[in-house]
Amino acid sequence: MTSELHYSPATNAPPRPGVFIVFEGGDGSGKSTQARILETRIREEIKCEVLLTREPGGTEIGERIRSLVLEQGQGQIDARTEALLYAASRSAHTHQVIAPALERGAIVVCDRYIDSSAAYQGAGRGLGERPVTELSRWATENLLPDLTIFLSLGVSDARRRVTSRGAADRLEAEPDSFHARVRDSFHALAQSTDSARVTVNGGGEIDDVADRVWNAVAPVLTAGEPR
Repeated sequence: MTSELHYSPATNAPPRPGVFIVFEGGDGSGKSTQARILETRIREEIKCEVLLTREPGGTEIGERIRSLVLEQGQGQIDARTEALLYAASRSAHTHQVIAPALERGAIVVCDRYIDSSAAYQGAGRGLGERPVTELSRWATENLLPDLTIFLSLGVSDARRRVTSRGAADRLEAEPDSFHARVRDSFHALAQSTDSARVTVNGGGEIDDVADRVWNAVAPVLTAGEPR
């Protein structure tokens, strides 16, 4: 699979000294692993401040919300409440952590962001991708990534990875029909031109995937030098 990159900065996006990179993809695609590898490689090769963070989470309140929306046994959560909880976590995350780091000139690497809500709550839960995206854009004051990396992986490989991790969380435990809607949504979002996006083949050896990720990220990191 070749990487397809769309460069089209978000309209009215204010300039900032830092760089914001987001990993997106379905469960088992390897986002968390590749985000950690990228953080290490940036530290070693670019030698600057790097913040590795995740969603939902990243703040004290965000981690509490994470337990509510992902852990089993937390009680029933309807689709709209779930979407609002994710948006609340994202609002705290962007205002308390991400935006200040970008203003310092740091490189922020985030495991999931707005597109995950569009895919999981918008498409998966049937709330609609557009209203869910608009909710998150309002919550974040339209803070969008400089680059979104979509990790693409076959259904059987992704399912095998999720199964190997043990007990599934609330979203992982949803039926195949739910995850099919999520996959289709991610595929469509990856083609969007409202910000820079790249699709990277997440299959094969971890180091090979990491090299593909680096080839996509490196031009973005060097485009603004010196920062």
